Amino acid sequence: MAKKAMIIDLNRCVGCLSCVISCKVENDVEVGKYWTWIERLGPTGTFPKTEMYYMPHVCHHCETPECIRVCPANATYKRADGVVLVDSALCIGCESCIDACPYGARIMNSDRRVAEKCTLCIQLTDKGEEAHCVANCPGRARMIGDMDDMTDPTSVLVKNEKSNFYQQRDVGNKPVGGYILRNMKWQPK
Repeated sequence: MAKKAMIIDLNRCVGCLSCVISCKVENDVEVGKYWTWIERLGPTGTFPKTEMYYMPHVCHHCETPECIRVCPANATYKRADGVVLVDSALCIGCESCIDACPYGARIMNSDRRVAEKCTLCIQLTDKGEEAHCVANCPGRARMIGDMDDMTDPTSVLVKNEKSNFYQQRDVGNKPVGGYILRNMKWQPK
């Protein structure tokens, strides 16, 4: 079984928000809502030796997503390649999945009253194109790949950076996506 996921190299992220804007434009995300966002961390250190870090947040397309388990309408589902999606035709707008996500990666579309989240731009990636946030990242910090395919460049990167690979806390959902942290003074909690 495939495990499609996004990996973000935090040493390459400059906090420019290109990914956020690209996502909103490509996916017509409602004004004031975000499928991906950047948290500013810092500065750390003492002048003149200070550092600033940026922590991009996005759905981690978990192996055992809590959002699927709690959905009373079976609107949230997982494809064979590991991408977790929401069927808006089935979504009843109860917000159970939003409350269940430990990463805050889901939003409620106010106009349509349906849950929404990162889809890894399947409308592009299924055709072999890059996700919009990946294509528009000037630092090339974001990449999407199959974590089960040991020849996939993203999987190879994670294998080579094993000691520098970090995933969000696992609360039984087993996040697949994650971050590369290299030589950073700041460490995620």
